[in-house]
This record gives sequence, structure tokens and C-alpha cells, in this order.
Amino acid sequence: MNVKEVLEMIREKGIEFVDLKFTDVPGMMQHFSIHVSEVDEDFFEDGIGFDGSSIRGFQQIHESDMLLFPDPATAIIDPACRIPTLSMLCNIKDPITLAEYTRDARWISQKAEAYMQSIGIGDTIYFGPEAEFFVFDDLRYTTDTNVSFYQVDSIEGNWNSDRDEMPNLGYKPRPKEGYFPVPPSDTLQDVRSEMVLKMIESGLSVEVHHHEVAQGGQCEIDLRFAPMTEIADHLMFYKYIIKNIAREHGKVATFMPKPLYGDNGSGMHCHQSIWKNGKNVFYEAGGYANLSQTAMYYIGGLLQHLPALCAFIAPTTNSYKRLVPGFEAPVNIAYSQRNRSACVRIPRYISSEKATRMELRCPDPSCNPYLAFAAMLMAGLDGVANQIDPGKPTDQNLYDMEPEELEGIGQVPGSLEEALDALEDDHDFLLAGDVFTADLIEKYTEYKRDEEVDPLRQRPHPYEFYLYHDI
Repeated sequence: MNVKEVLEMIREKGIEFVDLKFTDVPGMMQHFSIHVSEVDEDFFEDGIGFDGSSIRGFQQIHESDMLLFPDPATAIIDPACRIPTLSMLCNIKDPITLAEYTRDARWISQKAEAYMQSIGIGDTIYFGPEAEFFVFDDLRYTTDTNVSFYQVDSIEGNWNSDRDEMPNLGYKPRPKEGYFPVPPSDTLQDVRSEMVLKMIESGLSVEVHHHEVAQGGQCEIDLRFAPMTEIADHLMFYKYIIKNIAREHGKVATFMPKPLYGDNGSGMHCHQSIWKNGKNVFYEAGGYANLSQTAMYYIGGLLQHLPALCAFIAPTTNSYKRLVPGFEAPVNIAYSQRNRSACVRIPRYISSEKATRMELRCPDPSCNPYLAFAAMLMAGLDGVANQIDPGKPTDQNLYDMEPEELEGIGQVPGSLEEALDALEDDHDFLLAGDVFTADLIEKYTEYKRDEEVDPLRQRPHPYEFYLYHDI
């Protein structure tokens, strides 16, 4: 929609409030609301002021004033509000210069798309994220000077097989056996269906939903692929809808990558393809898995820069509880067709131009999608620009290979700290076209070290008491 259509929608739907949403640097959605009496065409042209010093990763207190500019194309009837509310996503600008804000993740994503177009490789980059998440019935935690614990619970958890539920009816999937069970083992069928219907009402295109591998309420809802910034917008609304529908059912949804020990974590496999003039640039009949040379160079860029990319695509300390060698999550820096043990997979469900794409399997849904998608695109474009050869494919199960066979195959970082080190050593590819800025990368790594890596490292862990209290 354009501005006039949004204003007409406000009148026709009896909207009472307009809610302005934007994303902070770590990737959490923020918002505030304005009564419709304050909304006119100038509202879109002049912007709305807010305090940037109170938002994570943004401004210092002496330069706190910032402006939000709502994007009318993102307008939806807010699915979580009882009072009729119209929600829009926003871009951020400096109030003095009116320049786009270099730490605005949405603007970085838009710049990455424009950069791709400017160098002539393609006019559209499509992303199809497959985000997984858990829906728990209870989630508790605390951390203080003398105490630290967490506890999650789910009616589906096999750990509750002996609990007196008056009566306990069983139907609790065993660890790693939660993939595709029907109700009553899958207790969340209608909850997910309700989430999907709300997404469709909000203009999101959804392909499929199902229970995932882990016990305890692991789910997946797949959005249909779309241009990069558009799908990042959709993913922000997706997470918003899932969390609010879960809450309506007295449950809590989390996109934390690894909330359960000993069972599968939540990833977000990202399917990618570049198109130009209506043609899939990644397709070439007869190539490996029907991939073009451009696609191979794109994969080469992803694999070469993958350790640095992990700072954006697996951006939490918890991400590396999922990315552990020897388990199902892909940690080996290799590519293959159909093979889910490689970091890059080329799906072969349908061998056609339209369906040809590559899939990066390391990302998880804790990421800021604007930054993560933009970083992946920039790595791939660097591969194309510099003709980075990805080497030979690995068409065998990497988990079954002997150590000597794995020589020469790298692995993703083992911790967020290692990923941040890699980003600091390898980020020139992100600076091309002024897409990412040195300021953003410096602030991002500083925030992650000061607010996540160091505080976790300095705290005793409950398992340490199990190991060491009686030494």
C-alpha cells in the first residue's frame, strides 16, 4: 500500500491506533503507538521522534534524538491487539541531516539489495527461511549473586512420562522422535494452525507447518520465499504472531536455539537464489545439481566467510550449544546436494529452473534477520566478484567420515567469542558498497562481548556445582 491507501484503510477499518515497529541491533522488535488523530500525510513525510539512547546498539545519551519513518508497504491490521490497531515497520534517520541511520538493520538489508543490483549480478535475491521454535507450557529462570537456574516444561516432554496428571495419558514423544507425529502426540496442531491463519490475515504467505524433531513442543512454520528485505519484514511479524498466539493459549514460544539438553535445537535453514530479468541466475542445466557457475562462486563466498558470518547468523552464546561437532546441526564447512550433514545443501526435490537454489543450514532464529540475510548476500556476492571456488562437493555423510577423511574440511566457530574474532579479522566483504559500516561492526562486536560473552563467562554454571562442589 501507499500512504493514501493506508489512510483510507484507517478510515474504513475503524482503526484507533497506529503502531510503529522497528528492530534494534540484536534483532528484537520495538514499538510505540500513536492515536489516529495524529496521523496524516505529514506523519509519513516528517517522521516521528524517539529516544535512540534507550535502544540496544543505537545512540549515546548526548545524541539520542532519532526519527522513525513508517513504510506504508508494510501496513497490517495488528493481529495481537484487541483495540483496532494498524502496525507498520519503520526505517530510522538522523533528525539533523535526515540521513539514513547506519545502524538501522532494515536499511542495511535494503542497501545490500541495491548493491547487488548496482554490480549487475541480479535484480532480486530471494530468501526462504525455515525457522524452528519451541512452545513450552512453563519457562522459569533466575540469575543472581548466589543463585542461577532455568526450568522449562511441556506436556509433551518425555520427562513427564511418570508425572501424575490425573490421569497421565502418555503420548509423549521420546527424545529426537518428535518429527511429524500426529495428534494426540502432537498437542500443538491447532495452536500452529491458528498461528498460520493469523499470518495469512496479516499478508504473510505460509507453505507448511509441523511438529519438529525435539520433544517438548518443537515446531516449524515455513514462510514462502520472498525478496530479501520483504522476507525479513515477514519474519519479524512471524515471530511477533507466534509469541502472541502462544501467550493467548497460556504457553510461551521461544526462538532460543538450544533450550533443551540432549535433544535437537532450533535452526533456521535459509534457501537463497538470485534472479535477473525473470531468470534464475543460479540455474544451469547439466551443472552440478543444476547449479550455474555464478551459484558455485556464491557458495564459495559463503563457505570462505562462514566463520565471520556466524557472528550474525548464529549470534548468541546459546547458538553454539546447537552447533556442536558430531550431532545433527551442520558444522562442517562443505557443500553437497541433498546431504543435510553439510553446511550448504542443494535441495533436489524438483529439478527445475524455478526450484534451483542453495540452502545454508548454520543460521538459527535468534538472529536479526536483516543483518543475517544481508551478511549472507554480501558473502555470496564477494564469492561471485572474486570467483571463489568452493572446491569439490562432499556427497557422503560427514558424520560417518573418518578423521583423516575430514582433513581439509573446516568447521564453524565453537563459540560466539570465536565467531566475533572471525568477524573482526574478516569483514571487508561486508563493507563493499558501504552496505555495512565499520561503525556498525565495531558496535555490534562490542555489544556482544560486553553484554553476552563476558557476563556468561564470569558466572558460575549449575553444572559446575555438579562437577566440582566436593573437590
